[in-house]
Amino acid sequence: MIEGLLEKVRSQKPLVHHITNIVTVNDCANVTLAIGALPVMAHALEEVEDMVSAASSLVLNIGTLTPKQVEAMIKAGKKANELGVPVVLDPVGAGATPLRTESARRILKEVKVSVVKGNSAEIGVLAGAGGEIRGVEAVGSSENLLTAAKKMAKGLGSTVVISGVKDIVTDGDRVAYVDNGHRWMGTITGAGCMLASVIGSFCGVERDCFKASIAALVAFGLAGELAAERPEVRGPASFKVCFFDELYNLTEEKIRAGMKYSLA
Repeated sequence: MIEGLLEKVRSQKPLVHHITNIVTVNDCANVTLAIGALPVMAHALEEVEDMVSAASSLVLNIGTLTPKQVEAMIKAGKKANELGVPVVLDPVGAGATPLRTESARRILKEVKVSVVKGNSAEIGVLAGAGGEIRGVEAVGSSENLLTAAKKMAKGLGSTVVISGVKDIVTDGDRVAYVDNGHRWMGTITGAGCMLASVIGSFCGVERDCFKASIAALVAFGLAGELAAERPEVRGPASFKVCFFDELYNLTEEKIRAGMKYSLA
């Protein structure tokens, strides 16, 4: 199902337009390059329409949002919709404050989003299943999360990705579980933000965003597993360096040997 998509990213080099988190913007740019795509970080209201017009996908991340930034996201998102460019939304911290929650809901209302990627609490809050979040980290979720996520995906006509120890992907009808990943990935800031960039990279070459999301989760998680096996990893900093290297050196052969996903 996902075979060949990594090579497709690397041969086509999709341009991924980000309006993203200032805490992780550099890592998001680097992870996009490592997977084989091209990043651009442009958030000025005056240029977002021009930039998304040249892009293969648009990634919106509300991690350090401001009202003006939300306006830029919606402007870029509407232009992307007009052009048929897929939009990935990372609703970082939705549920933590009214501004974050309301901004995420407004984007989902005004922009046709192709993929909504969040942790269990963020998706739970937006899907109406509830969830507890502290800062931007999930500390609790609802048992009926999958049911709510499927309903949300179907209502939006989108793919919903719930990242965690076992990642869940659903488009409302299909459901997939991805088990690739390593606990070290939770020790570095911005792993979720970087994942959204990788999803955006795959969505830039594969319009079935359910399939693209699975491919992104497998590639991202497998790179984490391979990095954790390296003897030079002694903590979060050395892991991060090795993670970027493993993502850059990932091959279709490694994916076939190490992918861990199942369809429900």
